[in-house]
Amino acid sequence: MTEYEFTLPRGYVDKHGNLHKHGTMRLATAADEILPLRDPRVQQNAAYLTIILLSRVITKLGDLPVINPGVIEGLFSSDLAYLQQLYARINEGEGSDIDAECPQCEHRFKARVLVSGEV
Repeated sequence: MTEYEFTLPRGYVDKHGNLHKHGTMRLATAADEILPLRDPRVQQNAAYLTIILLSRVITKLGDLPVINPGVIEGLFSSDLAYLQQLYARINEGEGSDIDAECPQCEHRFKARVLVSGEV
């Protein structure tokens, strides 16, 4: 799977007042993570890397024709945080399964251990 659907907690409100909540994010490539480092906005403010990176990997948001840094800048803080967590989860792996056992009933099961940065 290389694309993941999402629903923003609040949604992006465009200049016409339309709300856009449903979107798609694709897996990042090496270029997605490297090329924004050359952008003057990132060189002046490292935090801007997130804005450019998300604008590259979000392929759809509602019926917006284009996702660019201006769209990402216009997101509510909670939506930006949600997208950052989603990006980390889908690009940094799904964690590892381990064998576990309930200490009370001794039932054996698989448990997922998430790596740092996952939600």
